[in-house]
Amino acid sequence: MADQNSPRNYSPHQQKIIKRFYNNRDQLDEQRLSELVADLYLASEAKKKKLWANAGEMMKRLGVPDSRIDHVISSAKPEILAEVVKDLQSGKIAKAPSPVSGSPPTQK
Repeated sequence: MADQNSPRNYSPHQQKIIKRFYNNRDQLDEQRLSELVADLYLASEAKKKKLWANAGEMMKRLGVPDSRIDHVISSAKPEILAEVVKDLQSGKIAKAPSPVSGSPPTQK
């Protein structure tokens, strides 16, 4: 079993895949956030709590202001989340900068 504190040795192919993932993460998060709108309309009450938590994390990564995240989460209305997605796609909300190196964030 590998020691969790030692760095992982990825092959060059794996490194390219990881780099592409982190270079495109904002697009992936934006797409997933728009999918969450539909999921929230269809989800059971038990599942909605987890979906709203995921939406909050994605909005934070995408650079949505904290006050707007708090408003969207506290309202728990998918149509308000849809407005955030619309604003992200139109550029009204500036996206958070992508990692420069394209490597995964370090864990503390």
